[in-house]
Amino acid sequence: MTTNKVDFSAVRWGSVEWTNLCTLYLRACESRLAQPVLGDHAAAEAVDRIDYDFKRMHRASQPWANQFLVGLRAKQLDDWTNPFLTRHPDAVVLHLGCGLDTRAFRVRRPETVDWFDVDQPGVVELRRKLYDDGPGYRMIGSSVTDAGWLDEVPTGRPTLIVAEGLLMYLDERDVRELLQRLTDRFEHGEIDFDTIAPIGPKLSRLFSNGMVKWGISDMSAVERWIPRLRLIDRVPAYANYRTIPLAPQRLLLGFFNATLAGRYDVLNQFRF
Repeated sequence: MTTNKVDFSAVRWGSVEWTNLCTLYLRACESRLAQPVLGDHAAAEAVDRIDYDFKRMHRASQPWANQFLVGLRAKQLDDWTNPFLTRHPDAVVLHLGCGLDTRAFRVRRPETVDWFDVDQPGVVELRRKLYDDGPGYRMIGSSVTDAGWLDEVPTGRPTLIVAEGLLMYLDERDVRELLQRLTDRFEHGEIDFDTIAPIGPKLSRLFSNGMVKWGISDMSAVERWIPRLRLIDRVPAYANYRTIPLAPQRLLLGFFNATLAGRYDVLNQFRF
């Protein structure tokens, strides 16, 4: 990561880039707890270098609860990522819709792994203010639905694909085509991604101008779309609420996990 102070004042409130910055900020807040769930110290280091109105963001993002929502989800994906990299130190990793996430610097990444962080050009332009390309690590500015960026990624090696907070913003057709394209190109590996329930797009049309486009509950449908994919694990986003160090938030998310709300946001691990 670069070490100079960076100006993010041009990041427009409510934009995609703002959402990415907000998520980074929440992970940084969570890392400063005495017993964090995720402990993303790289996020804290990044936020310390950013010039932005974080007091206003703090009021809007409500870290008291939301830091654990993002922390639990990221921790589960990290817990799937680390064993894969241990088993396959020569792996290729595609982190799709990476935003400003520090996963590449947070997990146990062997020097022999080639890691690619992929997101929209505007997001990657902002990301480059914080992080540098280097040995085994590259950023690619492209929509994940464009096929051309895959030409920059080596094949013939175990491949891990992580897509956090991404697929629900794509149309179902784009999701199917992306998964097909990835499994056609790479010989074997895993794909880890989160999904929301089918009611998600309906709620989005009511409250957020239809930003959320895809929801699903029956993951066997994905296996029917892409016969090479096999579901090997499925974990509700709040399932590990017991690791939250603060009692009120632990009780709140424990309640959510015990209700239908606990099945709204789910993490899925597929092998191909």
